[in-house]
Amino acid sequence: MRCPYCREADSRVIDSRACEDGLSIRRRRECIVCKRRFTSYERVEERPLLVIKKGGTREPFDRNKLLNGISRACEKRPVSIEAIENIVAQIELDLRDVNEREISSMVIGEMVMDRLRDLDEVAYVRFASVYRQFTDLNSFINTIDQMKQK
Repeated sequence: MRCPYCREADSRVIDSRACEDGLSIRRRRECIVCKRRFTSYERVEERPLLVIKKGGTREPFDRNKLLNGISRACEKRPVSIEAIENIVAQIELDLRDVNEREISSMVIGEMVMDRLRDLDEVAYVRFASVYRQFTDLNSFINTIDQMKQK
C-alpha cells in the first residue's frame, strides 16, 4: 500500500484487527522509507447500491455520509465512535440483505432513527429534527411525547 505521506509504494503491516463486527480488517502500517505510521481498511467489494432521494434523484450509497450524519447527531453525547460505526455497519448489512439494488432514503432514515432511539434519546431527537424537517416547536414536542409513551 502506498504511503500517504511520502508516496512510497512499500509499507509493512504492524497490526491487523477485525472491526465493524468482522466486516472489515483494520491494518496499522509503517512506511519502509519515512517510517511514519498510518491505518488502512480492507472491505469486501459489494455490488453497487443506489439511494433514491426524496426528490427522485438517485445516488450511490455512501457509508461515510451515513457515518457523518449519525456522528453529527451524537455530537457531545456519551456515544462512542465504535457504537456509531456498529450502527452504520448494521444498517449497511441490512440494506444489502434486502437484495434490492435501489433503496429509498426514507427507509434508511427510519433505520437510523430506530437504532438511535435505543442508543441515545437526544441523538434521536437531533437526527429526527433534520430528517423529518421540523419547522416549529410543536414538532419537537410531539416527537418527545411519542418517546415518553414508549
